[in-house]
Amino acid sequence: MEFPKFLLGDNTDYPNAIFVVHTDYPRFIINLENDEVEWLEDFTKEDEAELQAEAENLIEEATAFYDREIARYEE
Repeated sequence: MEFPKFLLGDNTDYPNAIFVVHTDYPRFIINLENDEVEWLEDFTKEDEAELQAEAENLIEEATAFYDREIARYEE
């Protein structure tokens, strides 16, 4: 089964939180309420250096995805 690159999620236990799930490597979930990121991968020291450079772009992509999805709901 193929998944989209990003998925939106919410949970009634966190009424103010909006989660964006990145399903490609490196997988992560970002809580847009507080910008907290939970990585779903185990990284080596070598990976961490590359991840640091890529993380900002991935988080910007996740935020842009959310903005695009919300704009589509408002149409």
